[in-house]
Amino acid sequence: MTPDEGVSRFLDERAGEVRESTWQNDQTRLEHFLEWCDEAGVENLNELTGRRLSEFVTWRRKQVAPITLQKQLSSVRMALRRWADQEAVPEGIAEKLHSPELPDGAESRDSFLSAERAHEVLDYYENFEYAGKEHALLGLLWRTGMRRGAAHSLDENDLYREEHAVRVEHRPESGTKLKNGDGGSRWVYLGPRWTRILEDYLEHPNRPSGRDDHGRLPFFQKSGGGRPSPQTLSKWVVRALHPCSYTGECPHDRTQESCDARGRDANFSACPSSVTPHDVRRGAITHHLNENVTPETVSERMDVSLDVLYRHYDARTEREKMAVRRDQLPD
Repeated sequence: MTPDEGVSRFLDERAGEVRESTWQNDQTRLEHFLEWCDEAGVENLNELTGRRLSEFVTWRRKQVAPITLQKQLSSVRMALRRWADQEAVPEGIAEKLHSPELPDGAESRDSFLSAERAHEVLDYYENFEYAGKEHALLGLLWRTGMRRGAAHSLDENDLYREEHAVRVEHRPESGTKLKNGDGGSRWVYLGPRWTRILEDYLEHPNRPSGRDDHGRLPFFQKSGGGRPSPQTLSKWVVRALHPCSYTGECPHDRTQESCDARGRDANFSACPSSVTPHDVRRGAITHHLNENVTPETVSERMDVSLDVLYRHYDARTEREKMAVRRDQLPD
Protein backbone atom coordinates (compact mmCIF):
# COMPACT_ATOMS: atom_id res chain seq x y z
CA MET A 1 0.00 0.00 0.00
CA THR A 2 1.41 3.39 -0.95
CA PRO A 3 1.43 6.20 1.62
CA ASP A 4 -1.11 8.15 -0.45
CA GLU A 5 -3.45 5.17 -0.61
CA GLY A 6 -3.01 4.47 3.09
CA VAL A 7 -3.82 8.04 4.11
CA SER A 8 -6.79 8.14 1.76
CA ARG A 9 -8.21 4.92 3.22
CA PHE A 10 -7.65 6.07 6.76
CA LEU A 11 -9.41 9.39 6.19
CA ASP A 12 -12.31 7.70 4.41
CA GLU A 13 -12.83 5.41 7.39
CA ARG A 14 -12.46 8.22 9.93
CA ALA A 15 -15.01 10.39 8.14
CA GLY A 16 -17.90 8.45 9.62
CA GLU A 17 -16.36 8.11 13.08
CA VAL A 18 -15.35 11.59 14.21
CA ARG A 19 -16.42 15.21 14.04
CA GLU A 20 -15.55 17.29 10.99
CA SER A 21 -13.01 19.36 12.93
CA THR A 22 -11.20 16.22 14.13
CA TRP A 23 -11.19 14.80 10.60
CA GLN A 24 -9.71 18.02 9.23
CA ASN A 25 -6.98 17.96 11.88
CA ASP A 26 -6.08 14.40 10.91
CA GLN A 27 -6.00 15.37 7.24
CA THR A 28 -3.67 18.32 7.86
CA ARG A 29 -1.32 16.32 10.08
CA LEU A 30 -1.10 13.41 7.65
CA GLU A 31 -0.32 15.77 4.78
CA HIS A 32 2.99 16.49 6.53
CA PHE A 33 3.60 12.77 6.88
CA LEU A 34 3.01 12.34 3.13
CA GLU A 35 5.41 15.19 2.43
CA TRP A 36 8.10 13.41 4.42
CA CYS A 37 7.39 10.09 2.68
CA ASP A 38 7.90 11.80 -0.65
CA GLU A 39 11.18 13.43 0.43
CA ALA A 40 12.42 10.22 2.09
CA GLY A 41 11.52 8.02 -0.87
CA VAL A 42 9.04 5.86 1.05
CA GLU A 43 6.85 4.34 -1.66
CA ASN A 44 5.40 1.42 0.29
CA LEU A 45 4.12 1.57 3.88
CA ASN A 46 5.81 -1.78 4.54
CA GLU A 47 9.13 0.04 4.29
CA LEU A 48 8.42 1.84 7.56
CA THR A 49 10.57 0.78 10.52
CA GLY A 50 11.26 2.24 13.92
CA ARG A 51 14.38 3.87 12.50
CA ARG A 52 12.50 5.46 9.59
CA LEU A 53 9.82 6.78 11.93
CA SER A 54 12.54 8.29 14.11
CA GLU A 55 13.81 10.08 11.00
CA PHE A 56 10.30 11.43 10.40
CA VAL A 57 10.12 12.76 13.97
CA THR A 58 13.51 14.45 13.59
CA TRP A 59 12.45 15.98 10.26
CA ARG A 60 9.20 17.36 11.67
CA ARG A 61 10.76 18.49 14.94
CA LYS A 62 12.78 21.08 13.02
CA GLN A 63 9.57 22.68 11.75
CA VAL A 64 7.18 22.87 14.71
CA ALA A 65 7.12 23.28 18.47
CA PRO A 66 7.29 20.08 20.57
CA ILE A 67 3.69 20.37 21.78
CA THR A 68 2.49 20.73 18.17
CA LEU A 69 4.62 17.78 17.12
CA GLN A 70 3.13 15.60 19.84
CA LYS A 71 -0.40 16.34 18.63
CA GLN A 72 0.56 15.63 15.02
CA LEU A 73 2.21 12.34 15.93
CA SER A 74 -0.99 11.19 17.63
CA SER A 75 -2.77 11.22 14.25
CA VAL A 76 0.09 9.39 12.53
CA ARG A 77 0.18 6.80 15.31
CA MET A 78 -3.57 6.23 14.95
CA ALA A 79 -3.14 5.73 11.20
CA LEU A 80 -0.29 3.27 11.78
CA ARG A 81 -2.51 1.17 14.05
CA ARG A 82 -5.25 1.13 11.42
CA TRP A 83 -2.77 0.16 8.70
CA ALA A 84 -1.42 -2.64 10.91
CA ASP A 85 -4.95 -4.07 11.12
CA GLN A 86 -4.99 -4.01 7.31
CA GLU A 87 -1.56 -5.71 7.18
CA ALA A 88 -0.09 -2.71 5.39
CA VAL A 89 2.59 -2.09 8.05
CA PRO A 90 4.29 -4.39 10.59
CA GLU A 91 2.26 -5.15 13.71
CA GLY A 92 3.21 -2.96 16.67
CA ILE A 93 5.01 -0.31 14.64
CA ALA A 94 2.76 2.44 15.99
CA GLU A 95 4.41 1.99 19.40
CA LYS A 96 7.79 2.74 17.79
CA LEU A 97 6.69 6.27 16.93
CA HIS A 98 7.83 8.14 20.03
CA SER A 99 6.76 11.66 20.93
CA PRO A 100 9.38 14.12 22.19
CA GLU A 101 9.66 14.76 25.90
CA LEU A 102 7.94 18.01 26.80
CA PRO A 103 8.18 20.51 29.65
CA ASP A 104 6.17 19.56 32.71
CA GLY A 105 2.48 20.07 32.12
CA ALA A 106 2.77 20.62 28.37
CA GLU A 107 1.35 17.33 27.17
CA SER A 108 -2.13 16.92 25.78
CA ARG A 109 -4.93 16.89 28.33
CA ASP A 110 -6.39 13.93 26.45
CA SER A 111 -3.85 11.63 28.12
CA PHE A 112 -4.72 10.97 31.77
CA LEU A 113 -5.52 8.18 34.21
CA SER A 114 -9.26 8.06 34.81
CA ALA A 115 -10.60 7.85 38.36
CA GLU A 116 -12.42 4.61 37.50
CA ARG A 117 -9.24 2.91 36.32
CA ALA A 118 -7.19 4.31 39.21
CA HIS A 119 -9.61 2.90 41.77
CA GLU A 120 -9.71 -0.47 40.00
CA VAL A 121 -5.91 -0.69 40.01
CA LEU A 122 -5.52 0.43 43.62
CA ASP A 123 -8.22 -1.99 44.78
CA TYR A 124 -6.28 -4.82 43.12
CA TYR A 125 -3.00 -3.90 44.81
CA GLU A 126 -4.69 -3.41 48.18
CA ASN A 127 -6.24 -6.87 47.99
CA PHE A 128 -3.47 -8.88 46.34
CA GLU A 129 -0.14 -7.02 46.58
CA TYR A 130 -0.66 -4.88 49.64
CA ALA A 131 2.03 -2.34 50.56
CA GLY A 132 4.41 -3.41 47.82
CA LYS A 133 6.34 -0.80 45.90
CA GLU A 134 3.68 -0.56 43.18
CA HIS A 135 0.88 -0.08 45.71
CA ALA A 136 2.83 2.55 47.64
CA LEU A 137 4.04 4.48 44.59
CA LEU A 138 0.75 4.46 42.67
CA GLY A 139 -1.19 5.37 45.78
CA LEU A 140 1.13 8.25 46.60
CA LEU A 141 0.99 9.66 43.07
CA TRP A 142 -2.79 9.32 42.82
CA ARG A 143 -3.52 10.66 46.33
CA THR A 144 -1.21 13.67 46.05
CA GLY A 145 -0.83 14.32 42.32
CA MET A 146 2.87 14.97 42.88
CA ARG A 147 5.43 14.78 40.11
CA ARG A 148 7.65 11.78 39.61
CA GLY A 149 10.62 13.92 40.66
CA ALA A 150 8.97 14.73 43.99
CA ALA A 151 8.37 11.05 44.71
CA HIS A 152 11.98 10.34 43.73
CA SER A 153 13.21 12.94 46.22
CA LEU A 154 11.50 11.48 49.29
CA ASP A 155 13.44 9.94 52.17
CA GLU A 156 12.12 7.58 54.82
CA ASN A 157 11.99 10.36 57.41
CA ASP A 158 9.89 12.56 55.12
CA LEU A 159 6.80 10.62 56.19
CA TYR A 160 5.25 12.36 59.21
CA ARG A 161 2.92 9.82 60.77
CA GLU A 162 1.22 12.03 63.34
CA GLU A 163 0.42 14.71 60.75
CA HIS A 164 -0.63 12.10 58.15
CA ALA A 165 1.58 13.91 55.66
CA VAL A 166 4.82 13.86 53.70
CA ARG A 167 7.33 16.67 53.47
CA VAL A 168 8.67 17.32 49.95
CA GLU A 169 12.00 19.18 49.89
CA HIS A 170 14.38 20.54 47.28
CA ARG A 171 17.82 19.05 48.06
CA PRO A 172 20.07 19.65 45.03
CA GLU A 173 23.23 19.47 47.14
CA SER A 174 22.48 15.82 47.96
CA GLY A 175 21.21 14.53 44.64
CA THR A 176 17.49 15.35 44.37
CA LYS A 177 15.82 18.38 42.85
CA LEU A 178 12.26 19.61 42.59
CA LYS A 179 10.78 21.03 39.39
CA ASN A 180 10.25 24.48 40.93
CA GLY A 181 13.26 24.47 43.24
CA ASP A 182 12.74 25.72 46.78
CA GLY A 183 9.32 26.98 45.71
CA GLY A 184 8.22 23.36 45.31
CA SER A 185 9.11 22.41 48.89
CA ARG A 186 5.92 21.81 50.82
CA TRP A 187 3.90 19.64 53.20
CA VAL A 188 1.44 17.33 51.44
CA TYR A 189 -1.49 15.83 53.34
CA LEU A 190 -2.10 12.08 52.88
CA GLY A 191 -4.81 11.22 55.37
CA PRO A 192 -4.80 8.28 57.81
CA ARG A 193 -5.43 5.54 55.25
CA TRP A 194 -2.55 6.32 52.93
CA THR A 195 -0.22 7.15 55.79
CA ARG A 196 -0.84 3.64 57.13
CA ILE A 197 -0.21 2.06 53.72
CA LEU A 198 3.06 3.96 53.29
CA GLU A 199 4.09 2.97 56.82
CA ASP A 200 3.39 -0.64 55.97
CA TYR A 201 5.47 -0.29 52.80
CA LEU A 202 8.43 0.96 54.85
CA GLU A 203 8.06 -2.09 57.12
CA HIS A 204 7.37 -4.59 54.32
CA PRO A 205 9.59 -7.66 54.81
CA ASN A 206 10.53 -7.78 51.10
CA ARG A 207 11.46 -4.12 50.85
CA PRO A 208 15.20 -3.53 50.29
CA SER A 209 16.91 -0.98 52.49
CA GLY A 210 20.08 0.89 51.71
CA ARG A 211 21.52 4.38 51.57
CA ASP A 212 22.01 6.34 48.38
CA ASP A 213 25.28 7.90 47.19
CA HIS A 214 24.76 10.84 49.57
CA GLY A 215 24.13 8.74 52.63
CA ARG A 216 20.38 9.32 52.64
CA LEU A 217 17.74 6.62 53.18
CA PRO A 218 15.41 6.86 50.15
CA PHE A 219 11.73 6.23 50.68
CA PHE A 220 11.49 4.13 47.50
CA GLN A 221 14.27 1.57 47.29
CA LYS A 222 15.63 -0.17 44.22
CA SER A 223 16.47 -3.85 44.13
CA GLY A 224 19.52 -4.33 46.31
CA GLY A 225 18.91 -1.06 48.16
CA GLY A 226 19.47 2.59 47.37
CA ARG A 227 17.61 5.28 45.47
CA PRO A 228 16.15 4.19 42.11
CA SER A 229 16.44 6.57 39.18
CA PRO A 230 13.41 8.63 38.11
CA GLN A 231 13.28 6.45 34.98
CA THR A 232 13.02 3.34 37.15
CA LEU A 233 10.06 4.85 39.00
CA SER A 234 8.41 5.48 35.63
CA LYS A 235 8.90 1.83 34.67
CA TRP A 236 7.29 0.71 37.93
CA VAL A 237 4.26 2.90 37.24
CA VAL A 238 3.88 1.95 33.57
CA ARG A 239 4.18 -1.78 34.25
CA ALA A 240 1.87 -1.68 37.27
CA LEU A 241 -0.78 0.00 35.11
CA HIS A 242 -0.63 -2.56 32.31
CA PRO A 243 -4.14 -4.07 32.26
CA CYS A 244 -2.69 -7.58 32.42
CA SER A 245 -0.92 -6.67 35.68
CA TYR A 246 -4.14 -6.07 37.60
CA THR A 247 -6.80 -7.96 35.60
CA GLY A 248 -4.80 -10.96 34.37
CA GLU A 249 -6.12 -10.34 30.85
CA CYS A 250 -4.86 -8.41 27.83
CA PRO A 251 -7.42 -6.18 26.06
CA HIS A 252 -5.17 -6.18 22.99
CA ASP A 253 -5.22 -9.96 22.42
CA ARG A 254 -1.52 -10.35 23.18
CA THR A 255 0.19 -13.09 25.15
CA GLN A 256 2.89 -12.67 27.77
CA GLU A 257 5.36 -14.44 25.48
CA SER A 258 4.67 -12.34 22.39
CA CYS A 259 4.11 -8.93 24.00
CA ASP A 260 6.92 -6.40 23.55
CA ALA A 261 5.80 -4.66 26.75
CA ARG A 262 6.49 -7.65 29.01
CA GLY A 263 9.60 -9.61 29.91
CA ARG A 264 13.08 -8.78 31.15
CA ASP A 265 14.12 -6.55 28.24
CA ALA A 266 10.64 -5.21 27.51
CA ASN A 267 9.72 -1.73 26.36
CA PHE A 268 6.96 -1.19 28.92
CA SER A 269 5.51 1.75 26.99
CA ALA A 270 4.88 -0.57 24.02
CA CYS A 271 1.56 -1.52 25.63
CA PRO A 272 -1.22 0.45 23.88
CA SER A 273 -2.80 0.97 27.30
CA SER A 274 0.38 2.29 28.92
CA VAL A 275 0.03 5.16 31.39
CA THR A 276 2.91 7.39 32.50
CA PRO A 277 3.45 9.06 35.89
CA HIS A 278 2.48 12.34 34.27
CA ASP A 279 -0.81 10.80 33.11
CA VAL A 280 -1.38 9.79 36.73
CA ARG A 281 -0.66 13.35 37.87
CA ARG A 282 -3.07 14.81 35.33
CA GLY A 283 -5.73 12.30 36.31
CA ALA A 284 -5.24 13.06 40.01
CA ILE A 285 -5.59 16.80 39.44
CA THR A 286 -8.73 16.26 37.36
CA HIS A 287 -10.17 13.95 40.03
CA HIS A 288 -9.52 16.52 42.78
CA LEU A 289 -11.34 19.16 40.73
CA ASN A 290 -14.27 16.82 40.10
CA GLU A 291 -14.46 16.17 43.85
CA ASN A 292 -15.07 19.91 44.44
CA VAL A 293 -11.56 20.68 45.69
CA THR A 294 -11.02 24.34 44.84
CA PRO A 295 -8.53 25.11 42.03
CA GLU A 296 -6.55 27.25 44.48
CA THR A 297 -6.13 24.30 46.85
CA VAL A 298 -5.19 21.99 43.97
CA SER A 299 -2.68 24.57 42.74
CA GLU A 300 -0.86 24.68 46.07
CA ARG A 301 -1.13 20.94 46.76
CA MET A 302 0.17 19.87 43.33
CA ASP A 303 2.68 22.75 42.95
CA VAL A 304 1.23 24.07 39.70
CA SER A 305 0.11 27.58 38.80
CA LEU A 306 -3.56 28.17 38.10
CA ASP A 307 -2.76 29.20 34.54
CA VAL A 308 -0.87 25.97 33.80
CA LEU A 309 -3.49 23.95 35.68
CA TYR A 310 -6.32 25.19 33.48
CA ARG A 311 -4.36 25.00 30.22
CA HIS A 312 -2.64 21.64 30.63
CA TYR A 313 -4.00 19.63 33.55
CA ASP A 314 -7.74 20.11 33.76
CA ALA A 315 -9.08 17.18 31.72
CA ARG A 316 -12.70 17.55 32.85
CA THR A 317 -15.42 17.58 30.23
CA GLU A 318 -17.61 20.66 29.96
CA ARG A 319 -20.43 18.64 31.53
CA GLU A 320 -18.24 17.70 34.51
CA LYS A 321 -17.30 21.34 35.01
CA MET A 322 -20.97 22.26 35.00
CA ALA A 323 -21.71 19.57 37.62
CA VAL A 324 -19.08 21.04 39.95
CA ARG A 325 -20.49 24.55 39.51
CA ARG A 326 -24.01 23.22 40.12
CA ASP A 327 -22.99 21.72 43.48
CA GLN A 328 -21.59 25.08 44.55
CA LEU A 329 -24.71 27.07 43.63
CA PRO A 330 -27.83 27.52 45.80
CA ASP A 331 -31.05 25.77 44.72
